[in-house]
Amino acid sequence: MMANLFSIFDPVASFNLPLNWLASLLGLIFLPWAYWVQSNRHAKFFQMIMGQLHGEFKTLVGPSASKGHTMLFISLFMFILFNNFLGLAPYVFTASSHLAMTLSLAFPLWLAFMIYGWFNHTQHMLAHLVPLGTPGVLMPFMVLIETTSNVIRPGTLAVRLAANMIAGHLLLVLLGNQGPSLSSSILSLLLVTQILLLTLESAVAVIQSYVFAVLATLYSSEVV
Repeated sequence: MMANLFSIFDPVASFNLPLNWLASLLGLIFLPWAYWVQSNRHAKFFQMIMGQLHGEFKTLVGPSASKGHTMLFISLFMFILFNNFLGLAPYVFTASSHLAMTLSLAFPLWLAFMIYGWFNHTQHMLAHLVPLGTPGVLMPFMVLIETTSNVIRPGTLAVRLAANMIAGHLLLVLLGNQGPSLSSSILSLLLVTQILLLTLESAVAVIQSYVFAVLATLYSSEVV
């Protein structure tokens, strides 16, 4: 039962090739061709979203942000958002529900921030390990706690995104499997519940994309 339940997250495809990972690129297909060549409603809508995100991320990074600094996190937000939404469609592989993908996004970002911070702002990184006003007796413990908290950041970023996407999908699958054994009156109630859950999952898809991008922005602001 559990093996069949989790088979929806199995990244195995035909020809012994994991072709379903290509679903992460399907977001480009949903952008109409006119988006790339002329100004239109779709382009203006995306520009409005990007402008809003740019303002928020620039505030988080602070005045030390270089030109184009926020574009990395806006692109990250859009990429995760497309994958989260595509995973809600039937028979579409949810790439963002796998640690293989979420860790591939979180770990290189965290590692790049750490390398940049320790090489260019060593004193700041050392000072960050001991919060201001910490008693001398607790300093070794605070260094250990802050170091551990820093090291597990990519894991928490990856697990948060993957776990939230898996939880919603599993709930939808579990409820959907009960349909054939229900009466028509209860089935209508189940359909309404499924629609409400799908709406909730759409909100979760946006929120988790935003949380991932915001946390990555905050981690970068600590090393600048």
